[in-house]
Amino acid sequence: MVRNRRTKRRVSKRKYNYICNMLSHLRILINNKDQIGLRNLLAEQPHLANEGIPYDEKNPTKAHPLHRVCDAVCEKKYTDDDAVALANIFLEFGADVNGGVFIEKKDTPLIAASSLTADNVALLYIDRGANIHHPGCHGGTALHWAAWCGRDVVTRRLIEEHADINKLCIDFRSTPLFWAIHGYKFGEGQNRHHQIECARMLLEAGADRSIPNFEGYKPIELLDETDKELIELLT
Repeated sequence: MVRNRRTKRRVSKRKYNYICNMLSHLRILINNKDQIGLRNLLAEQPHLANEGIPYDEKNPTKAHPLHRVCDAVCEKKYTDDDAVALANIFLEFGADVNGGVFIEKKDTPLIAASSLTADNVALLYIDRGANIHHPGCHGGTALHWAAWCGRDVVTRRLIEEHADINKLCIDFRSTPLFWAIHGYKFGEGQNRHHQIECARMLLEAGADRSIPNFEGYKPIELLDETDKELIELLT
C-alpha cells in the first residue's frame, strides 16, 4: 500500500512537471508568434488550447491562451494582427472563446482584448460569439473597459451588438460613459486614446449622462474648465 502511494505520487509529480513544461513551451510559442510551432503542438495536444498559461516564471497567475495573446499586444511583443493570427489557431483547435467557466470579476478573453489595446482580437472574439455582457475585473463589462481605455472601434462594435450602455459595474456602480470620462481624466497618460469619441458614441446611442457612481458623482462632475469638448458633450 505504501509503495503504491509513493508510485502514485511519483507519477503525479512527473505528470505535473510535464504539464508545466508544455505550458512553458506554449507561452514561448505565443511570445515568439511562432504559428507553425503552435499549430504543430496543438495538433498533437489540442487540450492545450484551453489550458491556463502562467504570465511568466515570476508570476504564476494563469490565464486562458486567448487572453495571453492580448497580453503580448499590450506589451508590444507583436502587433494586433499577429495576435489575431495566433488566436485563430487556438480557436481552430477548440479554444473556448469565453475562456471557460464564467466567474464574476474574472476577465474573459474579450474583456482582456478590450482593455489591452488588442482591438482586432476583440472584434474577432465578438465575431466568434463571445459573451459581451460578462462582468470582469471590478465588475466591468467589455464595454466598460473599451470605454475606459478609449478603444473607439471596439466600443462602436459593442454598441452595435446591443451591449447594455447603462449597465453599472460592480465595484464602482458606474456606467460605461462614466468609465470613459474617468479613463480620460485619471488614466495614466499612455491610456489617453479615444475616450472622447467613446463618450460621444455612447451618448448618441442613448447613454444616460445623469447616472452617478457609488459616491454620487455624475460624469460631468469629473471634469474641469480645461475639458471643454467633454463638457459640451455632457450638457
